Amino acid sequence: MTAPDPIKLRDLAARLEALAARRLATLPRTDAAATRATQLADHLAGHVRVRANSLDAPLLVLLLGPTGAGKSTVFNTIAGGPVSPTGVLRPTTRLAVVLVHPADREPLLEGTLAGLRVDQLRLVADEAITPGVALVDAPDIDSIEHANRELADRLVEAADLCLFVTTATRYADQVPWSVLGRVRQRGLPLMVIVNRMPEDPDDAREVTTDVERLLAEADLTDAMAAAGDAPTTIEVVSVREGDVEPTGQRLRSAAIGAITDQIARLRTDRDARLALAARALAGSIAGLGDTLDRVADDADHEAIDVEALRRTAGQAYDGNLAALRGDLARGRFLREEALRHWQAFVGADQMTRFFSQGIGRVRGAIAAMFRPATAPVAEVRAATTDDLLAVARLQAAEAARRTATAWADERSVGSDVAAEPGLWGVSPDFDARLRSRLDDWIEGITADIQAHGRPKRMLARGASIGVNVLGTGVMLGTFVHTGGLTGTEVGVAAATAFLNQKLLSALFGEAAMVELVANARRRLDEALAVTFAEERARFDRLVPE
Repeated sequence: MTAPDPIKLRDLAARLEALAARRLATLPRTDAAATRATQLADHLAGHVRVRANSLDAPLLVLLLGPTGAGKSTVFNTIAGGPVSPTGVLRPTTRLAVVLVHPADREPLLEGTLAGLRVDQLRLVADEAITPGVALVDAPDIDSIEHANRELADRLVEAADLCLFVTTATRYADQVPWSVLGRVRQRGLPLMVIVNRMPEDPDDAREVTTDVERLLAEADLTDAMAAAGDAPTTIEVVSVREGDVEPTGQRLRSAAIGAITDQIARLRTDRDARLALAARALAGSIAGLGDTLDRVADDADHEAIDVEALRRTAGQAYDGNLAALRGDLARGRFLREEALRHWQAFVGADQMTRFFSQGIGRVRGAIAAMFRPATAPVAEVRAATTDDLLAVARLQAAEAARRTATAWADERSVGSDVAAEPGLWGVSPDFDARLRSRLDDWIEGITADIQAHGRPKRMLARGASIGVNVLGTGVMLGTFVHTGGLTGTEVGVAAATAFLNQKLLSALFGEAAMVELVANARRRLDEALAVTFAEERARFDRLVPE
């Protein structure tokens, strides 16, 4: 097999680390997705990058197992002395105990163990051992302490060789096999030790056969085979019950001879270390494809979920904005009192007769008929603005309620919605923001009248009425109009609409009047759309990009 280009390998590791960091920055929305993203980041930083930089970096041999499996006893046996504490207190190992030659201390802390905090490690320096191999006793993988389990998981991502320790009574426990599933995914070389085996040979053989069956079903094969050899079933190292030294701190050396011989060979043979490092790196690279696919699938699913959340919010706010537009187009939200005031102003008996006699007569009588001082401009504008605000607030509040109700049951954002009770209604400054936009809208109508009136000499004819009066007429024309009125609606609104439109047509001409009202409707719609978009944005900010 051709050796990989170190430069390309380092570049690949750097690019994948950047991608993993970006993925974690999006805050994966499920525990499983967060675990996969964390595994990828830890594996790239703790193993792939380290091995891409140097196959000669110290090997990390990891002892892994469930509570009470005798991991620390095996560790002490390999170490040749009581380095890791043993006992009945569970979990016994709360830190990662690292047996290391002093020369390997800094390379390990700056490389394989760089992602771990100093308070998570207990480094035991031993000048008697040969540099090149660090032995680590990990916390129990089924520990009830979350921090212990998290530390063990991170060490799995950094290791070059895993020594899995279990017992004859606990080898089928679910949690350890889920961790072994990760060992298989990342191609980590593995050796298995079954502690406290029954003394009866038939019983012991039955346990060994069942363990080998489970390993084969889990697709775990012999990672210690020479390069190019066909995968074989992992050899299970059995330790009989009571096969310990009198102190209880260590097993008898012969009990795990296959393991101690392998560690001794790695310590004394650089070529053996390089071969194992290369196999571990090859396994890591081969496993990256599957890991990346899983992380990408998580991101894709979250993107779909995010779009579904956004779509729910969009449908709620778009639907209620459409309902608001319908309310405004029919003018039903306006109070009759304001309409009667305006009808009384534009609907004098003489004016009605002028309308029946022709538009030219109306234009000639404008100056004589209307006086700005008698126009209920302020009252009509205030009432219209208040009523418009009230109906808009009602529709925006309903959109907020619909969105919050739908999102409250979503695992990814439900807690955020619960933490912000204000999301169930409109924003505290909703009225102030919309009222400011409505004031600007009315000022825009005035500017539009001036622009239309200048070339038509309209302002000269309507000077006695005043631009504010005309602007109020256009504003009301946005909501009350004769088109589409049914028999049940003929009343104050219909009468006011008729007279208002006649007055505006007399001053501007039919086409210009229609254009003024259309422009006013468009600008009002824009103001409402912006306000509703701001309300919806309160929900959008709760979901990741």
